[in-house]
Amino acid sequence: MALGSGGARGIAHIGVIRELIKYGFEISSISGTSMGALVGGIYAAGKLDEYESWMRSLNKRNVFNLVDFTLSTQGIIKADRVLKEIQKFIPDRQIEELPVRFAAVTTDIKNREEVVITKGSLFEAIRASISIPLVITPVKKNDTLFVDGGVLNPVPVNRVSRQPDDILIAVNVNAYIPYQKPAEIVPETGSVEQLISARLTSFQNKLESLFPTNKKESTGYLNLVGDSSNLMLSQITKLTLELNPPDLLIEISRHSCGTFDFYKAQELIDLGEKTTIECLSKWHN
Repeated sequence: MALGSGGARGIAHIGVIRELIKYGFEISSISGTSMGALVGGIYAAGKLDEYESWMRSLNKRNVFNLVDFTLSTQGIIKADRVLKEIQKFIPDRQIEELPVRFAAVTTDIKNREEVVITKGSLFEAIRASISIPLVITPVKKNDTLFVDGGVLNPVPVNRVSRQPDDILIAVNVNAYIPYQKPAEIVPETGSVEQLISARLTSFQNKLESLFPTNKKESTGYLNLVGDSSNLMLSQITKLTLELNPPDLLIEISRHSCGTFDFYKAQELIDLGEKTTIECLSKWHN
């Protein structure tokens, strides 16, 4: 499997994996970029159940409390707090000792090259892969500066370990395809929605200005940067998949949620399951 980058949309990878296993697939190797590296690495460690339960428990306030802001010209979030929280129930391991072969893709921004991590600390590899430029601070190691693997390889189909007669499945969670939003559930009195502080709302608005989801808004500087980056990633993904066509491509609409909507785990996992069922049905026929 090759699991792509896409922020919170990468939570859908959980649902995809669940359905593939139900269908009878045995996942022998996983490569992942950014959120794909996080979900793929945790699955490779045999801890997807624990991670899924934790993700489903998060609400907006929980997500906000996991954000560790920093005053830095290289990013506004360190992302160390969330990984430390995950390590409370998923201990760090050496990648080469995992029961499933795993590769995390990151970008060496100083040497302008893609780096594929297949050895060493699992969580260090994940942290290097999820460093979204200008948002999550890069990882410094020796003379190297690592940023998000999606800069060069958003869906790392060419970095998975293959076997004779195997099936390569790729998951792209940045697809420019239509998305039908599920019916809204009206929150009960005293629910989490009513507890969200003005500070959280303000922060979300700032993030949305970096990664806009409302296309009706006028195109300002930040919107232009965000749209340009999305188009570049889309083109890189398209070319990568053309050069290394998977046997089965599962696509999740980039309109399904915002980059930082991690509190929508239930909706996104369901979306991953539903999309996988549809793809397998078409592929089987």
